[in-house]
Amino acid sequence: MANKKLKAPVNIPVEKIHPFEGHPYKVLDNDEMNTLIESIQQKGVISPIVVRPLENTEDEYEIISGHRRLRASVKAGLETVPALIYAVSRDEAAIMLVDSNLHREHILPSEKAFAYKLKLEALNHQGKTFGQVGQKYSRDLMAESVDESSRQIHRYIRLTYLIPELLNLVDEERIAFTPAVELSYLNEVEQADLVEEIRVCDATPNLSQAQRLRAISREEGLTPEHIGEILAEEKANQREKIKIPAERIRKYFPKSYTTEQIEEAIIKICESRYRARQGRDAR
Repeated sequence: MANKKLKAPVNIPVEKIHPFEGHPYKVLDNDEMNTLIESIQQKGVISPIVVRPLENTEDEYEIISGHRRLRASVKAGLETVPALIYAVSRDEAAIMLVDSNLHREHILPSEKAFAYKLKLEALNHQGKTFGQVGQKYSRDLMAESVDESSRQIHRYIRLTYLIPELLNLVDEERIAFTPAVELSYLNEVEQADLVEEIRVCDATPNLSQAQRLRAISREEGLTPEHIGEILAEEKANQREKIKIPAERIRKYFPKSYTTEQIEEAIIKICESRYRARQGRDAR
């Protein structure tokens, strides 16, 4: 279908505009949304949304860019919104939708994961249409357009295999990106068991633990007992530490002492004082 844009925005009734099916970006009723609603109430929709005509309909449109603006407009009480109409295919619209949002300052891992998946599927479909078949062709083409390596794109798309509860923990930064990729190889039952054990243990897996969970899943099948044992392990960053600024204690030691030597000397002093105290208590 030819790419055709009208010269000026057209006011379209909000009931004629539909969300892009499967669009990856979240539209949340948060403080940012409230600010946008207030802005629209005061100034109207400054930047028109972008839509495409829906196939096999009359005057029905699908959003390419502007899901948040449409929601805010509806909440602000508007009956119509200004829109630019692009006569493009579903695949072309998917690519435009992804590209128009990737520049956002705050984008969640889950949003980027589903955005990359949506764009890759569109590129794959276009590649088949034009005789350029192959996942590698599509990934390489996409890597150039989003400034990510083909491997990193694949790793992000792996997050789409996580169940919603785990993916939410990634968005909340309770599970880091790399461990999350490893966990995406667990089956859905194992992932559900992991969510329950995370709740019980109040702990999330680090990279080493996630790799072990994946290995056990592959080799023998992962049970809740396996998961509980691994999550119950003490992590290095969870151990209590006492930190003393170097400038407070270095003057008590020879200048030639290294940090390790100072630490060892402090331990010996503590041990000596402990033995002396034990001796006094035994009298």
